[in-house]
Amino acid sequence: MRCATHPNIETNLRCGKCGKPICPKCLVQTPVGARCPDCARLQKLPTFRVTPGYYLRAISAAVGMIFGCGAAWGAIRAVMPFVYFNFLLAAGFGFAIGEVVGLSVNRKRSRGLVLIAGTAVAITYLVYIFPPWGSWFVRFSPFDLLAVALGVYVAIIRVR
Repeated sequence: MRCATHPNIETNLRCGKCGKPICPKCLVQTPVGARCPDCARLQKLPTFRVTPGYYLRAISAAVGMIFGCGAAWGAIRAVMPFVYFNFLLAAGFGFAIGEVVGLSVNRKRSRGLVLIAGTAVAITYLVYIFPPWGSWFVRFSPFDLLAVALGVYVAIIRVR
């Protein structure tokens, strides 16, 4: 007996569904046995099928959150200038950005969405340091980098 796809290869294997002869090259192991590629119909789970439209939604939601959270971060820090308060703010804004990005794509999952959410938190911090409406001084502290790392981590966990 010869493989239906590769006629030069002899085989004794058959598809468990349609009975077509298959060789080890074409064999797809499924939970219910060996199948031919046509019967296996391997697809990603719908949760992991992210189209470019979903990425566009995630980016637009992230951009909106960047400017909103950056302005809020600056306003809150102007009222409460405690250095360690930045950790709480970064984690909160990371949670918010991750949640909004996740909701904008109906809780889909991909590495690209994780990258979008993490980058959005980092850019939010840059908007807080260098606001587009102008600032006379740069508000930077070495602890801010740890706070931003915490915010990025929280955003990634929310999207993942």
